[in-house]
Amino acid sequence: MAKFELKLPKMGESVAEATITSWLKEVGDTIELDETVLEIATDKVDSEVPSEVEGVLIEKCFDVDDVVQVGQVVAIIETEGEGVIEKEATETSVVESNDEETVAVEEVVESIKKVKETLAPVAVASTEDRFYSPLVKNIAKEEGIAQEELDAIIGTGKEGRVTKNDILDYIANKENGTVVAPKVEIKPVAEPKAPEKPKAAPAPVISSDGDEIIEMTRMGKIIAHHMVESVQTSAHVQSFIEADVTNIWNWRKKVKDNFMKREGENLTFTPIFMEAIAKALRDYPLMNISVQGDTIVKKKNINLGMAASLPDGNLIVPVIKNADQLNLVGMTKQVNDLAKRARANQLKPDDIQGGTYTVTNVGTFGSIMGTPIINQPQVGILALGAIRKVPAVIETPDGDFIGIRYKMFLSHSYDHRVVNGALGGEFVKAVKDYLEAWDMNREI
Repeated sequence: MAKFELKLPKMGESVAEATITSWLKEVGDTIELDETVLEIATDKVDSEVPSEVEGVLIEKCFDVDDVVQVGQVVAIIETEGEGVIEKEATETSVVESNDEETVAVEEVVESIKKVKETLAPVAVASTEDRFYSPLVKNIAKEEGIAQEELDAIIGTGKEGRVTKNDILDYIANKENGTVVAPKVEIKPVAEPKAPEKPKAAPAPVISSDGDEIIEMTRMGKIIAHHMVESVQTSAHVQSFIEADVTNIWNWRKKVKDNFMKREGENLTFTPIFMEAIAKALRDYPLMNISVQGDTIVKKKNINLGMAASLPDGNLIVPVIKNADQLNLVGMTKQVNDLAKRARANQLKPDDIQGGTYTVTNVGTFGSIMGTPIINQPQVGILALGAIRKVPAVIETPDGDFIGIRYKMFLSHSYDHRVVNGALGGEFVKAVKDYLEAWDMNREI
């Protein structure tokens, strides 16, 4: 019987590890090809690990809540045929010909293990003054970079953090012999400061009889952390504008049935709004940026994040890549596909990475306005309010009159550190103008 090593698959460039949330198969269970063996979670998305072979699960290498690195063996599956367990780090084929050869091979393997343990670099860790991501720590470990050496690397990330590019550049310079010793800055001795008063601890929540204590989900904790971090990072400012979408309402009503018959897709308002937002971002590229330390990164691609609700009530933001290059049919298919897979918990890590601007539809819940929190490291997010039928003043060459129109509010939150009021207001007005100029005779 052959044995197959099921490894944690690569889940995107920035994802280096995952936490096992549940095992769907137990030792002794039969596994079909592509059948899910376990569920995992990263700080990006929850996912499943399917089997690449048919066989019987004979070993689970990790338990629930264990953190596993990408490429590590998580399970061993016994399959039909002959073979040995694959080894990623050291491939040593042991052939049992006689007792003497077996003992000799075991001694060699044991010697190799001891040498590896002797030469293995000391694991690096984050300190009170400096945080290192799991990816940076893994690279340092693989390249044999000690803690002192890593601490000396000048970081270009947020708050001086060492990024992936920083450590890779250091390694390349080290191999070329061009590493410059870090400069030691001598600072004058500061005058002793009076001890700060300890901050008052938050008042404990007192629960009474009958109160229910509910543990936050893992994703709920991540979302809570990201929201607080965003508010502490960006200077949130909002601009609001009302758009008349009567032409869009009537046009969609006219074409949606034929669109469904031809494309097999439901034409909602979301792809129409996404198209207008992508056009506005192309007109105002300084809304399609991110902040990195004291620099601004102007994004080449327009990748629209689309907030979608999950079955457990949480939100996730899948990304429509190169949204400005899609026609309305392509945009509709992308929106429907991502929304469907989000509701089914089938999004992949790559589906929620690379966003440059985010859109959230608060009108789904009946809200007419919102003050959404920016999705870091982006600098803007647009909330789409509910479409309402309202009386409005209609200006014509023959005079003004009152009519019934379909209107909605656009609520734009932006980072006032890098986006001033003029740019934030002009951008959301451009979205409004594209929506109001909709061609009632448009063909799709």
